[in-house]
Amino acid sequence: MSLDSLPAFVDAIARLGELVRIEQPVRTHLELAEIADRTMKLPGGGPALLFTQPVLDDGTTSPIPVLINAYGSRRRMELALGTDRLDAIGDRIAEMLELKVPKGLMGKLSMLPKLAEMAKFPPRVRSGRPPCQEVVWRGDEIDLDRIPFLQTWPGDGGRYITLPMVITRDPGRGTRNVGMYRVQVQGKRELAMHWQRHKTGAAHWRELAERGETMPVAIALGGDPAAIYSGSAPLPPGIDEFLFAGFLRREPVELAPALTSDLEVPAEAEIVIEGHIDPAEALVMEGPFGDHTGFYSLADLYPRLHVDAVTMKRTPIYPATLVGRPPMEDYWLGHATERIFLPLLKLTVPEIVDYHMPAAGIFHNLVFVSIDKQYPGQAYKVMHALWGQGLMSLSKVLVVVDKDVNVQDPDETWWVALNNIDPKRDVEFARGPVDVLDHASQHFSFGSKMGIDATRKWPEEGFTREWPDKIVMDEATKARVDALWPRLGIAPR
Repeated sequence: MSLDSLPAFVDAIARLGELVRIEQPVRTHLELAEIADRTMKLPGGGPALLFTQPVLDDGTTSPIPVLINAYGSRRRMELALGTDRLDAIGDRIAEMLELKVPKGLMGKLSMLPKLAEMAKFPPRVRSGRPPCQEVVWRGDEIDLDRIPFLQTWPGDGGRYITLPMVITRDPGRGTRNVGMYRVQVQGKRELAMHWQRHKTGAAHWRELAERGETMPVAIALGGDPAAIYSGSAPLPPGIDEFLFAGFLRREPVELAPALTSDLEVPAEAEIVIEGHIDPAEALVMEGPFGDHTGFYSLADLYPRLHVDAVTMKRTPIYPATLVGRPPMEDYWLGHATERIFLPLLKLTVPEIVDYHMPAAGIFHNLVFVSIDKQYPGQAYKVMHALWGQGLMSLSKVLVVVDKDVNVQDPDETWWVALNNIDPKRDVEFARGPVDVLDHASQHFSFGSKMGIDATRKWPEEGFTREWPDKIVMDEATKARVDALWPRLGIAPR
């Protein structure tokens, strides 16, 4: 049974023994973030935290508890997505990619369960008053200062919404997009929308601005955990994030009409902020912000969102996250994406065996890739193929190794790579788009990348010396010592 709401997720985390309820008053200004940061850096990611008495900037205690680090461990990430192994979701995707219509009636009938499963994915609109609209603020009732938004770092430009589902609609095709962008609180009824130029929400805004049309936006906080995750997933263009969440959940996501626009929002959202952007208005300064790079991203101009309504459950929970020097909660969100989307990557670059984005690389700075090398120069083919793949195009350093290397182990990967490379021969530089948060690039969002061919070199690649074998103990000796080990009194294996 999938988890259909944030409270259900919290209860499930508690049953796992991975939830700590903090009953002491804690300030939303920096204190809560400092506690969360120390927790996230514990072995395995630390527990999820539920702050029951968040203290607002005016000194009052909010009745809305704050949940943070909910996705901050492998087990909780698996729980959120309804699986006991993240790679199992990738396996399901791989099966669908390989789905072929068999010959014969019985073969075709055998496909029906899979087709029926796929048919359940589309989101559906719930009738009646949804839980997310049990309380409604309009007009002068709207006061974002009453919601326990966090300021997470001393140099931040203010309080931020950090785990939202930002819902927009393509003005041409009418398709929905759900993105996870940071949003700065700039007043009781005003927000600043930080969407980077390569994000889909930004593309919707640019097109509406060119038309001179007002842009409706809905910001949903909470909902079922798979839907929240889907906002961070790098889906192919045109794929509805709520459809993808339904695939993950094996149940449709239930939506409800927003009150002030034609957008639809998760019926089980804890809080929903509805608003609009006026393209005729000047942009506003947003930032600085302590970002997932571990450095502050600088202030810049972004659109202002006017809040038209705030809706919520009677007793909502505010979900938040914290980014900064890794490892943080976002590593586990990114790790889930890494495992889930491996089959899609293999679809276009089939020689890939595995890949890994280690925490220190903050997703785009370092990617390890293992390949089944079949011909000379193949590592360079893979590098350039990856630099042409969506957000993988932002990867600053790619390290390509052979298929027998466990890229999930950074120490093993670096050990092999540093042994296998001749720097002048095996390092290639390229130029192209880089992450807008890359403060070291030569130009804003444009710079260089480095590819390292750490595979075994072939004679056709100009290597004329003998390539040595790895040092590995023979299996018979290992088996004898395995049997002897428990009696040696050294340490558990």
